[in-house]
Amino acid sequence: TFSLRNFRMSARKCLVYLVKHRKLWAHFRRNVTTWSPVGAAFNAKPHRRLDLFEKNGLFGVPELTCPAGFQVASKTALKNTELLLGRACSSSQGVETVECFDQLSDGLCKVADLADFIKVAHPDPAYREAAEKTCIEIGTVVENLNTDIELCKSLKNLLDDPKAVAQLDSDTRRVAELFMFDFEISGIHLDDKLRKEAVSLHVKLLDLNNEFLVGSHMPNRIAKSAIPDHLHVHFANEGSFIQIGGLHADSPDDLLREIAYRIYLYPNSDLMECLEELLKCRYKLAKLVGYETYGHRALKGTMAKTPANSQLFFSFNLRTAKDFQMMRDMKKKLNPRNSVNVCFFHLLRCGWRCSLRRYNIEPSLYSPYLSLGACMDGLNNLFSQLYGVSLMSEPPGAGEVWSDDVRKLAVVHETEGLLGYIYCDFFHRRDKPNQDCHFTIRGGRWSQETGQYQLPVVVLMLSLPHPTKSAPTLLTPGMMENLFHEMGHAMHSMLGRTRYQHVTGTRCATDFAEVPSILMEYFATDYRVISQFARHYETGQPLPQSMVARLCESKKVCGAADTQLQIFYAALDQIYHGKPQNRSTTDILKEMQEKFYGLPYTPNTAWQLRFSHLIGYGAKYYSYLMSRAVASMVWKQCFVQDPLNRDMGERYRREMLAHGGAKEPMLMVEGMLQRRPTIEDFVDALVSELNPNFETFFLDSES
Repeated sequence: TFSLRNFRMSARKCLVYLVKHRKLWAHFRRNVTTWSPVGAAFNAKPHRRLDLFEKNGLFGVPELTCPAGFQVASKTALKNTELLLGRACSSSQGVETVECFDQLSDGLCKVADLADFIKVAHPDPAYREAAEKTCIEIGTVVENLNTDIELCKSLKNLLDDPKAVAQLDSDTRRVAELFMFDFEISGIHLDDKLRKEAVSLHVKLLDLNNEFLVGSHMPNRIAKSAIPDHLHVHFANEGSFIQIGGLHADSPDDLLREIAYRIYLYPNSDLMECLEELLKCRYKLAKLVGYETYGHRALKGTMAKTPANSQLFFSFNLRTAKDFQMMRDMKKKLNPRNSVNVCFFHLLRCGWRCSLRRYNIEPSLYSPYLSLGACMDGLNNLFSQLYGVSLMSEPPGAGEVWSDDVRKLAVVHETEGLLGYIYCDFFHRRDKPNQDCHFTIRGGRWSQETGQYQLPVVVLMLSLPHPTKSAPTLLTPGMMENLFHEMGHAMHSMLGRTRYQHVTGTRCATDFAEVPSILMEYFATDYRVISQFARHYETGQPLPQSMVARLCESKKVCGAADTQLQIFYAALDQIYHGKPQNRSTTDILKEMQEKFYGLPYTPNTAWQLRFSHLIGYGAKYYSYLMSRAVASMVWKQCFVQDPLNRDMGERYRREMLAHGGAKEPMLMVEGMLQRRPTIEDFVDALVSELNPNFETFFLDSES
């Protein structure tokens, strides 16, 4: 029989034992690391919830308890579309017209956006197939609506009436103009025959986009006998073949990286044909609706406005080339016995981060300090101090998520209450795209129907290693930076409070959408931020400041190379979406690579077939450069002195995050910086990032 006396004796014996064995006590004490609730939730293994009576649909949507539910959800959305279409065409000229348009957009997006995510992320092929059919069905309806004469006429009557326009608030007028822009680029002004042709091209592009997107993520395979036996363990097995689904750029094994590079990028004739047909269709559509090229059509409404302005960034190539030469000269000076060209080529082609391991910045040295829970703790602290926002772990209902390891976060403001939900699909699994992404599942908007704000829902998708029995998930510095980057997108969606769903969160100009995420990378590499959360998962010891400084300096070593790589990508994207070249996409890539990147093309490779951003960022990949320039200016002017300044955080939310796409992007930048930057300012901002002291870094590292 258990008694209090027995308990006291047992406790006393334990205490005596621990006192006698001080080393064990010290070890016990070191392993007690305190995390916030959200940090603890991400450092613990998820508990599978079993509930025989409760069955939710995906994301809490009742219909989506099975793949067939997508057809039900689609039919409901299309039925509501018919009702709203009648209201939009018959409503009086004013704000009610714009509200009807936004409800139309919201009803279709709720189904299409969710399906767009599920078709790439769900582990069940039946769900993926059902979601893909729904995407095509809804996409076809949207293209037909974009060429609906009566619908366009209703909006045009409003915008052509000066008195009615004068009564609209600025957000409503902006959204009305954006809807009209969608009509115009879809060919609403064409006669019946050409308008039908435009719709047909749009529908064809939906299929081509999907085919290319899926194909760009598919692994290539090769016979096992062609690969050294000791490397088989690094790849997925498929009978007598092995699958190569990535570049393995972070591997320290030179041969492994070379094999992955050559096999993964080996040309696929079907995918090549798909890409070339896709580019032809885009050009034909742009010409049909009145644009010089697809690039001109895509850039209207962005910060750059025209392809000519975006190409001003490419002159930046000449300035970054100086850094290339400086680096060559420095390496030769420090190690004259090595072949500079071979070393430099290896540094850039095979992943410069691998070479930097020589300088004591091996990622595994950092990982014990960067457990997933610690990083989530850091994000929670950062958002709390900047915006008064907390991340709260919330158990999803049975059937609400597509994989047992998906976590759900409620985003809660200290005075405004619940702002929205973030689903965290962070861990690697088979058939999951190996690409970090942010997906909008439901946009925020003021709902006239309910009299409440419709809370945004987003998904962050990463590909992190699973926790083990002895350790939580440990991140490399690159993984931690990617986590901060994607969370920047999520908070853009959460902190916006737009009246209309059509312009909520990241639904803004493409060359502005990356600003919040890139700005988060600056926070992720500032010791004043890192010191608040980077602790050894076993001992609780903080990450030394010297290690953070070395890591930040190492990023500058190849800063010019990274920037030139982005310039090459952007230039290639612009050429692909310019006037037809009458040559293969590989020939174009080879020329652009030699012109803008300076490294030779590797024969029998087709990197463009892995450039999935051609779908979502067609003709707008330069946006990464533009957004990085803006983020650099915002960081240096507003946060570098104090990255945890609440007043500046509130200003950032008020001037930039809150508006989504409801305000001209350059006006948001101007409001934050309190001046209007020029293209030259953007270039200067990028150049200013590339001022490392190479000699000090290398000498200090080698010593």
